[in-house]
Amino acid sequence: MALGEGGAERISLVVVVEELDRAVRAVIRDCMEVEPAEEVLIVCNPVSEEIGELLRIVAQGDGAEGTLAVISERDSHAAEPSEPVAAAMLAADVVLAPTIQSISHTEARRAATEAGVRIASMPGVTEEMLARVMGADMRRLRRQGAAVCAPLSAGSEARITCAHGSDLRLGLEGRTAIADAGALRRRGAFGNLPCGEGFIAPVEGTAEGTLIVDGSIAGVGRVETPVSLTIRDGHLTEATGADGALLIELLTKHGLEGTNVAELGIGTNEEAILSGNILEDEKILGTAHVAFGASAAIGGTVQVPVHLDCVILKPTVEIDDKVIVREGELLV
Repeated sequence: MALGEGGAERISLVVVVEELDRAVRAVIRDCMEVEPAEEVLIVCNPVSEEIGELLRIVAQGDGAEGTLAVISERDSHAAEPSEPVAAAMLAADVVLAPTIQSISHTEARRAATEAGVRIASMPGVTEEMLARVMGADMRRLRRQGAAVCAPLSAGSEARITCAHGSDLRLGLEGRTAIADAGALRRRGAFGNLPCGEGFIAPVEGTAEGTLIVDGSIAGVGRVETPVSLTIRDGHLTEATGADGALLIELLTKHGLEGTNVAELGIGTNEEAILSGNILEDEKILGTAHVAFGASAAIGGTVQVPVHLDCVILKPTVEIDDKVIVREGELLV
């Protein structure tokens, strides 16, 4: 018997609800391994309160003590939460942060991590994104994350090129890469959810060349036309077009350190698609992203209240003499 339009819509809604429920339970049980009686703090904004409440309900349903902290939106990614929330983060066992602006590169997050708190930063996450991107094969993500991080950690220099004309070199000597693959079970673990990348903080002052961004820019969204970024002595010095001008404005309001080359990352999630939301875009399989601003939270030395990522869709990435991504195809 054929279904009417209303029947098909109801089935579709049921599927979405079931996928979201599965994704939320995966966050609580698989990624964070929340235990009964643990203190779970969910930090969200008014616009993300609904997804925050879903996380709290599941955590509390599994026997944890779930607390929801609703804070106002911040001026930028890496801006600090309020002092009471920072103190609550320190006192928790697990922190989940479906905020609009990322807490990843804040002192509050770093202090909580150093105190042993397990933290998942979820900036800009939506119910649809969480349900879809958390559907990736987690075992595969963990294998690929480790495979990406091995050459990044062992390498002395990375080079990014692309068909649009990118040619950027970044020093890596002495830095350790981090796999963001949803395994946040150990004391002091930290990462993004949804997950799917390997990343590293390049050595300050070493990045040199040109990067052509054809995907998206945090704080800007999807770019209409490719944006050419000029990087000298480890800092962004020029950017083309209206999108580039906005990026420069967002970074330079925080001084010279706002233009610091802070991160090189490689996406590993086959379920991620280009959406204009940097949380998802930087996870797209075979993409690369370079971020500017704060790096102290991921192994660098710069702490400033801004961290903005720029996504390149089909890069070639070489680490010393080894190609790990070729024209958007992950080779490791």
